[in-house]
Amino acid sequence: MKDRNKLKAYLNAQVKKYNNPSFIKADPISIPHSYHLKQDIEITAFWTAIFSWGQRVTIINKSKELFALMNNKPYDFIINHKEIDRKRFLEFKHRTFNATDTLYFLEWLQTYYRENESLESAFCIGQKKKDFDMKLALGNFHNHFCSLPTFPNRTKKHISNPLKNSSAKRLNMFLRWMVRKDKKGVDFGLWNKIPVAALHIPLDVHVHKIALQLGLTERKQSDWKTVSEITDQLKGLDPKDPVKYDYALFGLGVLQGKEKN
Repeated sequence: MKDRNKLKAYLNAQVKKYNNPSFIKADPISIPHSYHLKQDIEITAFWTAIFSWGQRVTIINKSKELFALMNNKPYDFIINHKEIDRKRFLEFKHRTFNATDTLYFLEWLQTYYRENESLESAFCIGQKKKDFDMKLALGNFHNHFCSLPTFPNRTKKHISNPLKNSSAKRLNMFLRWMVRKDKKGVDFGLWNKIPVAALHIPLDVHVHKIALQLGLTERKQSDWKTVSEITDQLKGLDPKDPVKYDYALFGLGVLQGKEKN
């Protein structure tokens, strides 16, 4: 679709169709929507986003299983649990995310939240709002997350690093949830240090497929260069909120057809 005005009108109509509360129930974002405390929302959103590959129903069920092990009070558990309390997680697994990964996530989150009020600061390391560099911010978060002496190298694969050209789909999705603000009630808009305009498109196979069809990119690789190219095209449609079009691209790619891995 080469006519930019037609493309914008078409995608805006798709955003209107999918960016509404009816989207929540069948999507992993339903997990953090079941909490009210800011830190509970952050923790459940972060972990659910990390789990987000594969069937959405499986992602939702495994997230519920994980947080049930925290008595459905994740922030309270993260802050106050003892090392012995981590034994209950030894049998937990979601695809390639296993007990080793879970135990490190628990340790890192506990260490972090005992010194910080919000997870937001971890995604703003070395950044200023007026010239926010998302690629560098996510690279800095990756390094910070992997910095504890007990870090197991296998866990690195769960926290993508765009400085190594990863698409960082799950982290970009998490940031969309935390940063985007509108009146529709799907995204939370809890954070203020990251500008909405700096967000990048969460690139999964469905979004990539539709972006190729619409001429938003010609790149076949699912990497940060493609993420940047698509995001730049979407900024041409809405420079203040380009990632709102994630709803349109995702909806066209998945919600109108059969979900694929």
